[in-house]
Amino acid sequence: MQIAPGRRVALNGIEWTIEAVHGQFGRLVLTDDEGRTETRSFRWLINHADLRLLPTAEEARRASPVPRQPRTLADLTEDQLARARLRAAHVLEAETGFREGHPARGLPGEPRPAYDPDRTTLTQRRDAKVAEMAAMPRPEAVRCGLQHLSFRTLERLSGLAGDSLLLACADGRWTRRRSGHRSVTEEVREAIFAVKAECRERARVSLAARYRLMHQYMRERFPAFPTKKIPSRWTFATVWEEWFGPGGARPRYARTAEAAAEAGVSGRIVVHRPGQVLVLDSTPMPMKLREAVFGEAVTATLTLALDLYTHGLPAFRLTLQSDTSVDVAMLLRDVMLPLPMRDGWGEDMEWPYAGAPADVIAEFAGHRVAALPFFAPETVTTDHGGPYKNHDVVEAEREIGCRILPARVLRQTDKFAVERQFLTIQTMLFEHLLGFTGGDVADRGTDPERDASLTLEQAEHIIATWIVRIWQNHKLGEYAPSWGPGEEHSPNTLFAAAMEQGGFDLDFPEPSFYYKVLRKHHVKIHPRRGVKILGLWYHHPVLDEPRFQQPSVRGGTHATQWVVRSDRRDRRQVFFQDDTDHEIWHILRWRGLPPEGEIPAFSDKTADALLAHVRASNIRVHSESELLEPLLGILGSVTPVDQWPSQVKKKAGKKQRIAQTREITRAQAATADRPTPPAPADAPAPAEMPAAWAEHAHTIDRAVDADRRRRREEALAGTKPAAPATLHEALNRRPMFRLPPPEDSEADVTTREDEA
Repeated sequence: MQIAPGRRVALNGIEWTIEAVHGQFGRLVLTDDEGRTETRSFRWLINHADLRLLPTAEEARRASPVPRQPRTLADLTEDQLARARLRAAHVLEAETGFREGHPARGLPGEPRPAYDPDRTTLTQRRDAKVAEMAAMPRPEAVRCGLQHLSFRTLERLSGLAGDSLLLACADGRWTRRRSGHRSVTEEVREAIFAVKAECRERARVSLAARYRLMHQYMRERFPAFPTKKIPSRWTFATVWEEWFGPGGARPRYARTAEAAAEAGVSGRIVVHRPGQVLVLDSTPMPMKLREAVFGEAVTATLTLALDLYTHGLPAFRLTLQSDTSVDVAMLLRDVMLPLPMRDGWGEDMEWPYAGAPADVIAEFAGHRVAALPFFAPETVTTDHGGPYKNHDVVEAEREIGCRILPARVLRQTDKFAVERQFLTIQTMLFEHLLGFTGGDVADRGTDPERDASLTLEQAEHIIATWIVRIWQNHKLGEYAPSWGPGEEHSPNTLFAAAMEQGGFDLDFPEPSFYYKVLRKHHVKIHPRRGVKILGLWYHHPVLDEPRFQQPSVRGGTHATQWVVRSDRRDRRQVFFQDDTDHEIWHILRWRGLPPEGEIPAFSDKTADALLAHVRASNIRVHSESELLEPLLGILGSVTPVDQWPSQVKKKAGKKQRIAQTREITRAQAATADRPTPPAPADAPAPAEMPAAWAEHAHTIDRAVDADRRRRREEALAGTKPAAPATLHEALNRRPMFRLPPPEDSEADVTTREDEA
């Protein structure tokens, strides 16, 4: 028994620490964890019935084996495995007389006379094997590792067979436990972790810089530590990779991943039903299109909505140049609406899902429905682009009732499925169409603008046909469901299986969904002028009713104010919800619009340019109709002489023409998204948007002439213009040969004024 101060013992299950030892008196002092102290003799301690010595820290470290997984044959190299098989063959020959371990697998010349099991005993064969190894040349025996083979070794290996025998014959030094790095002491370990924490907030630095930071930390925090014992740069690199990985991630991404791990949101989401996670993303189309107004080659933006469970594409949108938040909000509405059948689509592309007959779906929708799933999304994953973080999209997601799960910044892995889908559409569809530009400028053809032949509407029709006919019936390989790993499924079959498992919710969004996701303006109603939205006045006869002449009864932050909504794609009108019937929405037209006909559409960008022009010109606006002429000048700014192709570069004129086309296309998209109000029987048919720039220019000219004619008629209203006098009457008023007086008298002046 080693009795010394600091030794811990257990008496009756209670742990005590030997505080002091008084050998001259034969006593010792015991202290427990609660602070109680007792003095006992050596005799009492040795003869205690329930005495147990607790191991010291050093004894526990030596006694406890280092945990590691068992060895396998895969841990050996080909040469090591061949040497182990040779050793095992000698052991089996001593045990059975055959190197393969069985007479049925005997080699030519086996068994040898010294190892014949019918003539020798096991002990004789073992002695013969030991003698054979002793007689083997020393280099050969060392190469095979048989120079120390003894009779005792053969006895120890006699009970093993198969892989166990091969592992026992393998040299333990080949697969010995890694002992770590002896030069990495506690001080060095502290310095490495301190450098790791410091580099987390800094910019990306090289390995050499991190190694110098470790030296600086060691010099300042542990000045007595020998410099020679600090690990080398290569040891530091090895330890850094073992502890923290290769470190290929950029600091910004690494900080984002660590923050997500600390917040507990780094786990993967298991998707097991349609609509559980809907991923949205946009990308420029890798092909040139023809816009329908000027016929210029333009680039469109493709916005996709991908269902992660079925990998189907329930909705998509094409917009000229870049998309807006309203387009993304309308895309969410399209996910919830059934797709109508189009011209040229046959019965094979009609609604095919069992459990929900096509007639029932068509009765609810009001039209024949194509074979494309529609549902209400539960979670929407987007990136951090401007259109996806806008209040319009957030309001649409809140109106739908879905959760927003934004992807991490610049992390494509969070929405890898939709990123891969863009490449799939490119390889399966876009590469086969004229105007394809490729994925990079270096891959572009000679003149893709010249090859462009499809318009925006035609491209939209082709993509919709490809999705319904090909992609929804396309076999999915690695995206098979967990409950059917060996089965073949497509997006349509996965959706049908989900309908059988969990049912189908036939719920369409209300027609007022379009108005609810538009931008809100809290304004007051002027008794005669209407409402002012972003610098323009809008009016409707309903606003002249007495109920709208009083402040609104709304409370809260915007008390006494009315809510008006606007669509940034078309500023010709805004929308006002009736306070008595919430299903009625009044369209308030801009007061500058002429009463007859329509002017070309203009967006918020053109409206801002118009107001900026008014402020810069210091124009005092008395009526909204006075803004019509400068507005038409801005809309027709493509045709002045200063912007002819022969006067300026074509690129500038093309840019303005594309901007004008984008406004017209956005207005058409806004009109298509807006629910059609019931028109009165005697209402004239709306004027169609011109399909060519010549018609568009004539429309502007006609609008300018009509506006000028209207203003002249208003100025001359109530007065009858007098017809001019004939020449004979003018000559008879005064004799032709009467000379006027030398100086005009006051009477003559009065007479001439009366005659005039």
